Amino acid sequence: MKVPYVEDKATRGGQNTPSEADVSRMIRAEVETWKPRRGPDWSDMMVRLAAAGPAPWVIYTTASAALVVIIVTAFLLGSWFQIGGLAPQPVQIHVHH
Repeated sequence: MKVPYVEDKATRGGQNTPSEADVSRMIRAEVETWKPRRGPDWSDMMVRLAAAGPAPWVIYTTASAALVVIIVTAFLLGSWFQIGGLAPQPVQIHVHH
């Protein structure tokens, strides 16, 4: 918002102090013409989150550990319930008498 510069002391050749009506009119015009920016400021938000969050090595270590737990659990459950490639394979036996 543009606000006129006002000094405590009057100077030669300077503008006069605007009246309250002038200031009110300027503020009203600024408010009426203001339009919000389109969407959030993602780059600024990402910089703030990166500065406030944990270190990258902590995130990568945690994610790696979680992935190992998921894979081992899937293997054990697949073996236990005999599903997928871990299930016993059917064998066709032809016995001739």
